[in-house]
Parts: sequence; structure tokens; C-alpha cells
Amino acid sequence: MRTVFIAGCLLILFIAFSGCTGSATKSTYSVDSKGILSVSCAPVTTSETVLFTNETYTKTKIVMHTQSGDVVTYLAAPGQPAAAVVYVPGAGEKLAGHEERMVRYSEAGFAFLFVDTRGNGGETPGYPLNPQLDFNWFEKGDWPQYYLTICDLVESQQILSDRFGVPVYAMGSSNGGRYAAVAAGVDPDFAGYVGISTSDWGILNSALQEGYTGDPLRFATSLEPSTYFRKISPRPVWIFHAVNDPIIPFENGKQFFQLAEEPKTFIEFSGEHGINPDVDKRIIMQWAQIYGTRE
Repeated sequence: MRTVFIAGCLLILFIAFSGCTGSATKSTYSVDSKGILSVSCAPVTTSETVLFTNETYTKTKIVMHTQSGDVVTYLAAPGQPAAAVVYVPGAGEKLAGHEERMVRYSEAGFAFLFVDTRGNGGETPGYPLNPQLDFNWFEKGDWPQYYLTICDLVESQQILSDRFGVPVYAMGSSNGGRYAAVAAGVDPDFAGYVGISTSDWGILNSALQEGYTGDPLRFATSLEPSTYFRKISPRPVWIFHAVNDPIIPFENGKQFFQLAEEPKTFIEFSGEHGINPDVDKRIIMQWAQIYGTRE
């Protein structure tokens, strides 16, 4: 039964880790009977390199040394940001595609942290999203990489919060929007969630249709972003989707939004799939109104 469940999950997905830590504490996770993930992430140490600085912003490379390997991030921030973003890229998205974006957010008064997620083909080691392998780790009581990524985002939030003392949002595009939703639900210290061109994975629906129960169903539920909408509320949710999205259909994005709880906002944007300058403009406008920054 487990093999069939895993194969079904992979089909759905196809379609649609300091080196030492600052504490001897071990990271732990649990998944309750409703499939809701909880994590306790051990403190990390960091190595930081300043890459560029001027009167407007500073760009740095921050490597988080976790118990499960190094995770690379890049931060662009003005001296005193009004808010901050933990940005989770979609499959295959690299830093190079976000250089101008990071500057734009900084100039508007917001810190922008790009997380090079595990297995996304960048500088952070790992394997591409693999429910089969992750479910194997889950059954053994070990850490699925999916859950490790959530801890990485929680630690990223903590780094920004400690450094700047401002609201920190979880934001992601496409697959990254899925991870960001889970992180925002798991960590109440995130100020809110922004999902762009994203939706549920569809793994849970597949498992339900096949009649699975027990661990396979719990695991499938724990992966779905919408599982965590109730835990995000009453923090704000913004969902952005383009009508002509060829990767994740617009209707999937609308259905995802409908599952979210208030306060929530759905915004159609110009383009096709993934974050783009139109999305950036709309987000910065929204936050300029909230935090009194310039657009």
C-alpha cells in the first residue's frame, strides 16, 4: 500500500542542511493526528560575507550552519527596514533572477532574504522534491528533507527578526509558495504569508482517492500548504495569480485562495507564471500603505 501511495504522490507532483550549532539542543518535529507539522528548530550559527554596500542598501551572503548541513541565503537590506521578507524560490529559480528585485525592495524600505533551498540546484546541497524518499525518512522517524526546509525558513525568520526587529513575511513563488505557506503556519512569528502562482500539491487528494489511512495520509496532509491556513489566521494572506498561468492553472490558485481564512486578498497580475515586476509593484504598494514607506 505504501508503494502505491508514494507512486501516486510522485505522479501528482510530476503533473502539476552548523557544521556545528550554537547549542547541544537537537531539532525535533512531530505530526499530529490531523497531519499538522510542528517543529522545534535547534539554533544555528552563521557565516556572513558582505558582497556590496552603498548608502541605500547592503547585500550579504549568509550561510546558516544547521545540524543537517549548510543552507545558503542572500540578504539585501536598507539600514533600517520597515519589514522583511523570507523569499522561497520556485523549482530551479536561482539568485541571478532576483538581483534587481532585491535592490527594488531595499530601495522601498524592505529587507529581502533569498533562501537557496535544499536540492533546488543552487549552492545548498540536497535532492529535488521527492515524496518517496521523504516518506521513507518519515516512517523511520528521521527528518524528511521537506521538514528540514521548513526549519530553514523558520531559522531565516529568526535571523531577520533578531537583526532588524521588524515584521517578517513568508513569501514564495510556485513551489516556493507551498513551502512558505507551511512555514508561516508552523511559525507564528511570521507576520503573514504571500503566495505567488501557487496552490496545493494535490498529494492529499490523491491519497484520499486511493483510500489511504494512517501514516501515509498523515504525511500527505502535512505536506499540503492549505493544511496550515487555519494556523496562519488571523495574520494576513495575499495570493497572487495570473489568468494565463500555463504551469499552475488560475482556477487552482483561486481554489487555494478560497481555502485560506480571513484576512485574505486575491490579486490577479499581469504575466504568466511566477513572481515578476508587476507582483513586486503590487506588494510594495500594499506594504507602503501599511508601513508608510515609499513605493
